[in-house]
Amino acid sequence: MPTDLPNLLTISRIAAIPLLVLLAALRTPVGDAAACAVFAIAAITDYFDGKIARERKLISAFGRMLDPIADKLLVGSALMLLAGLERLSPLGLLPAIVILLREILVSGLREFLAGLSVGLPVTRLAKWKTGMQMAALGTLLAGDTGARVLGLGFLPVSMLGEAMLWAAAVLTLVTGWDYLRAGLRHAEEQDVARSAGENLPPS
Repeated sequence: MPTDLPNLLTISRIAAIPLLVLLAALRTPVGDAAACAVFAIAAITDYFDGKIARERKLISAFGRMLDPIADKLLVGSALMLLAGLERLSPLGLLPAIVILLREILVSGLREFLAGLSVGLPVTRLAKWKTGMQMAALGTLLAGDTGARVLGLGFLPVSMLGEAMLWAAAVLTLVTGWDYLRAGLRHAEEQDVARSAGENLPPS
C-alpha cells in the first residue's frame, strides 16, 4: 500500500469514521463539538491530498481509486449518523436522501464508463457542491449543543446546517444530471456503434 503523504491523508479520512461515530454517539455537547472537529479535519484533507499529489507529482492509481471512495464513506457515514441520531428534521431528511442517491448514481456511472476507458472529470460546480456539503454536515454534527460549547450558542446552527444541506442537494441534482447525461451519451454511442457492427467491449 502506498505510504506517501497524499495517500496517508486519504486513508486518514476513512480512519476518522469510527472516531466520528463514537463521538456523535455520546450525544453530549462536548462529543458533538468534537465530532464536528473530527469531520472538519477529515474533510479538509480532501483538498490537501490532491493539492500535494499534484505539486509533488505523487499522483498514483491507488490514490485515484481510494480518494472518491474515502469521500463517499465519510459523507455516507455522516448522513447515516445524522439520520439515525435524529439530528435531522423530517424535511431535512429529503436533501440527505438526494445526496446519498446521487453518490450511488455517480459511482455506477463511473463503473460503467471505466469499462469503456472513459473518465468522468470532476467539474468546478461539483467541487462547490462538495464544499457546501461538507460545511453542512460539519455544522449539523455540531448542532445547537455543540455550538454552545464553541461559544456560538446564539446562532441557530441546526437550522443553518439544514439550509446548507438543501443548497448542497440542489447542486447535487445539477451535477448529478450533468454526469447522467454524459453517461447516457456514451451509452448511446456504444449502442449505435454496436448496431453498426463495430468491435466494442461487451457491456
